[in-house]
Amino acid sequence: MLRTLALLLTLALAWSPAHAALDIGDAAPDFTTEAALGGKVYRFSLAESLRKGPVVLYFFPAAFSEGCSVEAHEFAEAVAQYEALGASVVGVSADDIETLSRFSVKACQGKFPVASDENQTVITAYDAALPTRPEYANRISYVIAPNRTIVYQYTSLNPVKHVEKTLGALREWSASRTAPR
Repeated sequence: MLRTLALLLTLALAWSPAHAALDIGDAAPDFTTEAALGGKVYRFSLAESLRKGPVVLYFFPAAFSEGCSVEAHEFAEAVAQYEALGASVVGVSADDIETLSRFSVKACQGKFPVASDENQTVITAYDAALPTRPEYANRISYVIAPNRTIVYQYTSLNPVKHVEKTLGALREWSASRTAPR
């Protein structure tokens, strides 16, 4: 009975949305790390990306896993919508850069970069470790305004809502900036 209860508690924690430590209005920690775009490795800088517009920063557990491949495909298919809103997308996981280089071609279709955080400094800074398996990133998406303010965050292991939710948040943020005051 205790064993079953412990298993149920573990599963509930794994599948329930965790509240990220970084919330709306918090400053997004800056970082620079290796990333891959279309199989080419380069240094990704959040600060540089934010100079061009808002950034959707999403964390994912493991390249080539079913859910992460689905999520990357969804983001790749929506890149034009993000660009129309002046935003860019970057994914982050604890995978090594060689794995992410292949993932950037196959799952991301060369449309957005994925960054390697093998030492988990970015994952830790964004409180994005999976609670039950801290060696993996949780599935968390942040929308970060150019002034480094977090304007939205969404946590769910279900990979299919992250694009819809972050696009909606970007549209709201964009509309609030252009609305007459």
